[in-house]
Amino acid sequence: MTAAQHLRLGVNIDHVATIRNARGGLHPDPVRAARLAVAAGADGITAHLREDRRHIRDEDMARLKAEIDKPLNFEMAATDDMIAVALRTRPHAACLVPERRAERTTEGGLDVAGQRGLIEAAVRTLGNSGIRVSLFIAADPKQIEAAQAVGAPVIEIHTGAWCEALIEGKELAAAQEFERIRKGAALAKGLGLEVHAGHGLDYAAAQTISALPEIVELNIGHFLIGEAVFVGLENAIRTMRSAMDHGRQNAKAA
Repeated sequence: MTAAQHLRLGVNIDHVATIRNARGGLHPDPVRAARLAVAAGADGITAHLREDRRHIRDEDMARLKAEIDKPLNFEMAATDDMIAVALRTRPHAACLVPERRAERTTEGGLDVAGQRGLIEAAVRTLGNSGIRVSLFIAADPKQIEAAQAVGAPVIEIHTGAWCEALIEGKELAAAQEFERIRKGAALAKGLGLEVHAGHGLDYAAAQTISALPEIVELNIGHFLIGEAVFVGLENAIRTMRSAMDHGRQNAKAA
């Protein structure tokens, strides 16, 4: 597979920190997990520093930047606190996401159209510091067009609703959601945006979505950390990498 065809895999190591924090102490170490992920074929590492620091902590972000030799993607809310951490850490990329304290995980896409001034200012501040900004949004034309309007070079399409429909066996809903993702990815590419995707992806879903040529990166975390309990993190990542490669290769052969 050529470099142009390569679909990047970003591994989110948040939930290694979740396990650590459940008991306290230093183990398991999310930075060690990041190094293992890179050794197994991850193209980058993603970590979400939440306002309540429920999993990743400030010192984790600093160590990740210092100790891994692949791009670091900092998931963050568009707040003054998080922008200050990003400017101090200088990750390769920052993915702006919505955040509520009560949510278990990110529940939906960022409302770029409804928060245009706030998001545009964050994109500008981070971009001026050399941090590549992506916006985590639903595959909604209004949000995709707003992302382009505020100057973000990248979007990450929220795949959660599609993955939930697949798990629940709702075939029609899954087909409708996937078509929305397909059209959204094509629209974004046509507007000059780089397209990523993530949330809820397992091996099968990752293989399916890898067939969309507009998508150049998948960010996957919770599923991989869960699989690692049974097969080890490196094996889980290698299997995911294989699923993604098969999905892209099969689409090109079709």
